Formats: sequence, C-alpha cells, structure tokens
Amino acid sequence: MDKQTVVVLFGGRSSEHSISSATAGGVLQAIDRDRYEVIPVGITREGAFVLEEDAPAKFALDAAHLPEVVDNGSRVLWPEPGGTRSLRVVHADGEVEDLGSIDVVLPILHGTHGEDGTIQGYFDTLEVPYAGGGVLDSALCMDKHFMKVVLEAAGIRVAPWVTVRRGDGPHSADAQRVGIEALGLPVFVKPARAGSSVGVSKVSDLDELEAALELAFAEDEKVLIESGVSGREIEVAILESADGVRASLPGEIVLTTRGFYDFEGKYLGGDGVEVVCPAELSDDQIAAIQDTGVRAFEAVDGRGLARVDMFLTDEGDLVVNELNTMPGFTPISMFPKCWVASGLSYADLIGELIEAGLRR
Repeated sequence: MDKQTVVVLFGGRSSEHSISSATAGGVLQAIDRDRYEVIPVGITREGAFVLEEDAPAKFALDAAHLPEVVDNGSRVLWPEPGGTRSLRVVHADGEVEDLGSIDVVLPILHGTHGEDGTIQGYFDTLEVPYAGGGVLDSALCMDKHFMKVVLEAAGIRVAPWVTVRRGDGPHSADAQRVGIEALGLPVFVKPARAGSSVGVSKVSDLDELEAALELAFAEDEKVLIESGVSGREIEVAILESADGVRASLPGEIVLTTRGFYDFEGKYLGGDGVEVVCPAELSDDQIAAIQDTGVRAFEAVDGRGLARVDMFLTDEGDLVVNELNTMPGFTPISMFPKCWVASGLSYADLIGELIEAGLRR
C-alpha cells in the first residue's frame, strides 16, 4: 500500500506557539511511519512557513526551554487550487525543491491564526485536505462567548457569564459591574479568544478584578467573566471516525494545592494538579458525560476532534466549560491520555485524525 504524505503543521503566531511546537514533537515521535510520509512545516511567530527538521527531540517539552520554530530562511510554497497538490520549498540559498504531492495537512496549531478557523479557511481556499476542525466549529469554539450562546441554544448547561470589551464606556462598565456582582464570587476572568489558560485569573475579591481584566485584555479585546462552578473538573475526548462520532472514557483534573488548572499545571508538570484518566465515576455518570460531550460537539457542528471540558456538580449536574478543537498532544495532555485509557494508542489516534481528514 502506498504511503500517504502528511504535512505536520505547527508553531504559529499565537501565544501558544511553544505548546504547538511541543505537540509536534509528540506527533512526529508517534506517527506511524509505515503508513505515512511526513513533511514537518513550522510557522514562525512572525508568520513565515518554513520547512522544519523531522526531529522529534528538537521539539521536546522542556519547562526550562520551551521549543520554538526559528526562521531558517526557507519558505514553503503551498499548491494552488486545481493543481497537483505539489508542495515546494525555496531554501535559504534560493534553490527551489519540489517535495512531491501532499495528501493531507495535520494542523496542530493552538490559539489564534490556527485554531480559530483562519488556517482552515486558507486550506479550503487552496483545496488542500486537512485534519481536525473546520472553519465554523473552530471559529465558534475559539470565541467562548459565542460558544456559550450556541451551547445554551442547544439546551446544554453552561456557567453564567458577563462579556466585557476594552472599549466599553463608563455607563456600560457600571452595568457590567452590577452583572459581575450578580455572578457571585469567585469568578474566572479569561480572554474570549485564547487558550491554554493564558491570561486567565481566578478572582475571589472584587478588588482583584481590575488586575485580572488587564491580564486578560493583554490577550484579547473581548473578555469573559464567568461564575465559578463548584464540582469535579471532568474532560472527555471526542473523535470523528468512520463509525461516527464517539467519546472516550472521561478523565478528571484533580487540584491539590493549585487554585485552578493553569498553564503550568497543564503543560509543565507543575505541582498541585493531577491528570487522572479514567476518572472514578459510575457507569451512569460516564454515559451522561459521554452523551453531553457528543451533544456539545454536534451543537457546534464539530469536525475531526474536540476535548469537552465540564464540571460535575455535587448535585450531579453537568456544566460545560468549553470545547477545545485542537487539544494538546503533549505527553501529559488529557486528550491522548483519555484515548489510550479507552484502548486507542497514541499512534492510532493520530491515524484516525488523518484518515478523517482524507475522507473529507
């Protein structure tokens, strides 16, 4: 059987550049080389597409030195619509090399300019198949305000919230403060269109609100202030396959000393948090969580994959926090852990994503 040629695309212009690069290290290490030819393409922080080394160790997750796509002078030239899908690269010395025809792109980009529908629209325009989310679900889930609106419309419970914008005037600010006070404390302040807990703060006193807003506004001009939900933090992995949409066994984020599941806890193995999969749950709870995850995925017109984060309250209710259309694949990330616990290996998980992209 002929191998399919897969472009693994990573890095990007968002604040999650290093996490995307670390995810690439895991994918390059695990992808089935008997099934796929791999072309690694990095995007620098400035937005240049460069041909990268096929060297997983170069992009290993190291808390002391996060991996990065560095401009090496090469430039990748994407195929034009209706052509042979031949990928070319202009090397730093000006030499043009034809890398051959590509079958599918695996974009493992996190955050803006990658997980928000923009790169998906780019490849749709080029008529190049790609794995993962599409334009609509990526854009919806990247904007937490509109994601909540869609989930609520589908009858899925979400935490109460107030959306604020940097340019709002004094009258609006007064009204927002009343709305914020109505949410009760604690609240979580987060950029509407960022991920990996970048710019997120837990506010237990209103005197902390201004600093939390400034931190969030550094990432996005639109910010959500959400009511804190008391309950277990549950995550379930959703995958689109030839057999339809299916959900993994759920996992749980167990906080010991950390106030919430922040960037360090997610990616750098910081103390005070444990990622447990499968979570200790009853059969009925597992079924309800999986059903809610699939319903949320379908509500946003999900494609490819998603990780659905939710709270299981003491009363047994499920409150969806967010959907992540390109969850991390680092060694301590929940998405691959949940699928491994469900009987799907890391390599086979990558294969499922690629095959879903090829089917489209």
